[in-house]
Amino acid sequence: MTPEEYCQNKAAKSGSSFYYAFLFLPPARRAAITALYAFCREVDDVVDECSDPSLARIKLAWWRTEITSLFDGKPNHPVTRALQPHLNSLELPELHFQEIIDGMEMDLIQNRYLDFVALDTYCYHVAGAVGLLSARIFGFTDPSTLPYAKKLGLALQLTNIIRDVGEDARKGRIYLPVNELQKFGVPAADVLNGRYSPAFIELMRFQTQRAQNAYQEALALLPKADRKAQRPGLMMGAIYRTLLDEIESENFQVLHQRISLTPLRKLWIAWRTWVGSR
Repeated sequence: MTPEEYCQNKAAKSGSSFYYAFLFLPPARRAAITALYAFCREVDDVVDECSDPSLARIKLAWWRTEITSLFDGKPNHPVTRALQPHLNSLELPELHFQEIIDGMEMDLIQNRYLDFVALDTYCYHVAGAVGLLSARIFGFTDPSTLPYAKKLGLALQLTNIIRDVGEDARKGRIYLPVNELQKFGVPAADVLNGRYSPAFIELMRFQTQRAQNAYQEALALLPKADRKAQRPGLMMGAIYRTLLDEIESENFQVLHQRISLTPLRKLWIAWRTWVGSR
C-alpha cells in the first residue's frame, strides 16, 4: 500500500463530511488535503483510543518528532511520507502541524472550558490551524483569505461540539463553556447524564447562533478573488450549516444520539455549492 493509498483509506473510512469536499479537487491538491486529513485523524485517534493518558502523551510526543523529521526531509510514517511532496510547493508551515498536536494534548489535560475565550483557544488548535493549512492547499492569492480560513475552522468546530454534546459527555468531556452552563441554568450533571430540559434547549440555541454567526463572519472575510479556489471550504460550510439546521429542527436532541446527514445529501450539497461558486 502506498502512502497515498493509506491516507485515502483513512479518509474514506472516517465517513467525514470533509471527504465529499475533497472529491472535487484536482489530483495533486486532493492528495495533499487527504494527507492532511489523515494526519488529523491519526493524532485525534491517539486521544480517543488511548485509555491511558500517559501512553497518549508518549504517542503525541512521537508525532511531534515525526513532524520535525518530515520537515527535515526524513519522514517515516505513511501520512508524513504522503505530505512530504507538498510541503514546499504549497508552503505548509511546520508550526500549524505542531499547533494541531497542541490541541490534542489539551484534551488530555482538561475536559471543561471556563468561558468562550478558553474554548476559542482550543478551537483554534484543533480546527483553526487545520483551516489555515487547508487554505494553502486549496490555493489563495489574497492574504485576507487566511483570516477567513481560521474563522471557518472555528465555525466548523463549534458545529462539531453542538453535534457531539452527548457523545463527548459519555467520554467525560463537556466543551460547552462552564459560565454559559451556569448562565442558562444547566447543571453539568444534566449533560453528563443525558437529561433534557427547556434550559438545555435554550443553551443549545445560543450555541447554534454563535456558530451561525461564525459562518457569516467567515464568508464576509473571504476575498472574491479566492472564492473559486476556496470552494472546498465553502462546501464544508454549506454541509455543516445544513447539519445545524437539522439539529435545530430536531429540537437539539443531541444528548442521546448523533444527528447527521445522509451521504447522498452531503454529496448533493457539495455539488450544488461547487457549481454555485464558479
